[in-house]
Amino acid sequence: MAVERCTRRRSAVAAVASGEGTGSQKRAGRQDGAGTVLAAGLALVLCLLLAALAGAAQASLASARAGKAADLAALAAADAARGLVAGEPCRLAAQVAAGQQAELRACRRSGPGGAVVDVDTAVPLPAVWGVLAAGRAEAAGRARAGPPP
Repeated sequence: MAVERCTRRRSAVAAVASGEGTGSQKRAGRQDGAGTVLAAGLALVLCLLLAALAGAAQASLASARAGKAADLAALAAADAARGLVAGEPCRLAAQVAAGQQAELRACRRSGPGGAVVDVDTAVPLPAVWGVLAAGRAEAAGRARAGPPP
């Protein structure tokens, strides 16, 4: 009996090594490389998530730049509107926005004597977001400045 069991075990080990064997032994052999495919799929998902995160970070930075440019342009225009700085307020706002790599989209004066200035700026988003955003390829900034109350 013991010799017979040993013989069966040896033949089962030899069958598994040669790719033959019982149903459960064959099923174990079919999973060769499944871990590699799973790892490659997880790596692809991770790369896509990192690319989306990088794109969102670029869009956030462009939005911050647009807001900063609007703030600075509105302050400069408000100073010019009050006569603290020489120059036409909206022209000065356009120069300040251009210095921040932004485009002045609108400049409106209001309030007593036109001392309150509203400014809209735009900063282009990176090319990847320009393709994905379809028509909205820029970050916008808006600011208002005027004399202290």
